[in-house]
Amino acid sequence: MRFSPELHGRSSSRTPVQKGSEFTAAFNLYEARLVGWWARHGITLLRLSLGLIFFWFGVQKFFPGMSSAEGLATHTISVLTFGLVPAQASLPLLATWECAIGLGLLSGRFLRVTVLLLLLQMAGTFLPLIFFPEETFKVFPLVPNLEGQYIIKNLVLISGALVVGATSRGGALIADPKAARSAERMQAVHARFRRRFHREP
Repeated sequence: MRFSPELHGRSSSRTPVQKGSEFTAAFNLYEARLVGWWARHGITLLRLSLGLIFFWFGVQKFFPGMSSAEGLATHTISVLTFGLVPAQASLPLLATWECAIGLGLLSGRFLRVTVLLLLLQMAGTFLPLIFFPEETFKVFPLVPNLEGQYIIKNLVLISGALVVGATSRGGALIADPKAARSAERMQAVHARFRRRFHREP
């Protein structure tokens, strides 16, 4: 019998195309598992991160001189209340508000109320950019100083709160694209039902 190197090579080794396709399949499987883990736990980690930030920064405001945002916060509240609320009262009030938001996020309870309190508080944090541009910008309105950057980064906190709030009624983040499209269609059907009949489907 005649020995054929070509046949022997095909039976004992994989071609580069086969190796590449196997690597791609393994990578896609690993990526799907990783993204699935993000989808399962990302909202929880986001909620806990937001809660930690609000509670941590809120506690600091109970101790005068500890918070870097203390001056701007009390000055803003004074302007909003036409000087009726002094710093001695406004700072503990703000600290309590932020700690309540933090505890709500950390515990996961009363999330809809918590997110509403957060959005109201965040709206107030942007007022110094309008009221005190000389204190929040190096070059208004394009180059914020450190205090201005501290305020503008709150856009990320607001976006995170909206994501958490979107799942406060039991919703979830779906990583699988096919499952997500099916869920979106069902969600649209439910939304039309609510608009038409003014009740839950």
